[in-house]
Amino acid sequence: MATLAPEPCPHPQHPSAAVGSSLGGVGSGTSVSLNRGLERALEEAASSGRLNLSSRKLKEFPKSAANYDLTDTVEADLSRNRLVDVPSEVCHLVALESLNLHHNCIRSVPDTLISLHTLTSLNLSRNQLCVLPACVCGLPLRVLNVSNNKLNTLPDGLSQIHTLMELDVSCNELTSLPRHVGRLQALRELNVRRNLLCVLPDDLANVPLVKLDFSCNKISTIPTSYRRMSKLLTLTLDHNPLQSPPTQVCMRGMVHIFKYLALEACRGEKIDVLYLPINHKPRPSRPGTGSVEDVSRKHDSDSGLGSDNGDKHLSATEPSDEDSVSVPMSHIREEEGLVGEGEGLSRDDSTEHISNLTVDPAGSLQLSYQDQPLSSPFLSYIQSRTADFDEPLRIEEDINWATETT
Repeated sequence: MATLAPEPCPHPQHPSAAVGSSLGGVGSGTSVSLNRGLERALEEAASSGRLNLSSRKLKEFPKSAANYDLTDTVEADLSRNRLVDVPSEVCHLVALESLNLHHNCIRSVPDTLISLHTLTSLNLSRNQLCVLPACVCGLPLRVLNVSNNKLNTLPDGLSQIHTLMELDVSCNELTSLPRHVGRLQALRELNVRRNLLCVLPDDLANVPLVKLDFSCNKISTIPTSYRRMSKLLTLTLDHNPLQSPPTQVCMRGMVHIFKYLALEACRGEKIDVLYLPINHKPRPSRPGTGSVEDVSRKHDSDSGLGSDNGDKHLSATEPSDEDSVSVPMSHIREEEGLVGEGEGLSRDDSTEHISNLTVDPAGSLQLSYQDQPLSSPFLSYIQSRTADFDEPLRIEEDINWATETT
């Protein structure tokens, strides 16, 4: 008689093993879905010319892109990924016009980027760039955004991008703007917000800006040349230690700021005129240096001389009692040093010295000038001139005058 043995019961599966298997299935399903989404984006790029690989946690350019023809791609969006460098595959997209690399971990830009001859828009914001390479200055860019990086300088060749219309360098560590920034005649919007700028360049006034933002810097003075920015519509300058214009003027708006700059410019021009070098100022003529005839000629040219109300003018040939001009005797005397040395005196100067002669009551002639005794050469000169004063005035009549007039 056969005996039946109990059937072996199957061991129940451990719950953790079941969860692991289910998670494995989910992970594989997720990767498959991501791959399918990536493949779908590459297919659309090949057909439409717009590559959108944003927010896919990419650390490198997908290798499967080699299976698609992307040579006609004009827009590439690789933002919000984990890229450390600009992918070399992007530099082979020769028809690219717009490249968005926003919010990655890019630390350098390859020189091969210069091969993108048709690139007009470049967005490298929110990365880890410390230096902007010079190859960027050789691109025909219209829009350049390098905000939220670690840049402390900008290349001087940036002024050579004559097609640049929008420049955003905000949230960096810039201490100055590149030289010859005034050559960017196509620039319309400039954003230098949140940097370390202390001075604004004067030649920036030559740029036809429509929007200017230099808030959150260390700027204390706005150049007076900025009053010529006639096309400026938006000016943002808050969070700066401004002193010129003061805060009260800035709070009233852009119109009052420009009026203040215009007044400061006029005041500066007046100061320049007032503080001319002394060599350029005309020296006034010293009184007494010219002859009496020169002084009388200056008074004759005055429009108000010899008239009651100043409306009449004297003719040069019309005689007048007021033609003679009295000159103070103090203006035509010689210096004391010349008198002491015994130099010759003019006929006009001798009258003052003669008027100072005093006669002693005892009958002797005491000669002195300003309480000082006169030297012997001057005394001999006075004695030789006495004959001129004793000689009577003679007036000779011209006998031919009557015959000429008749």
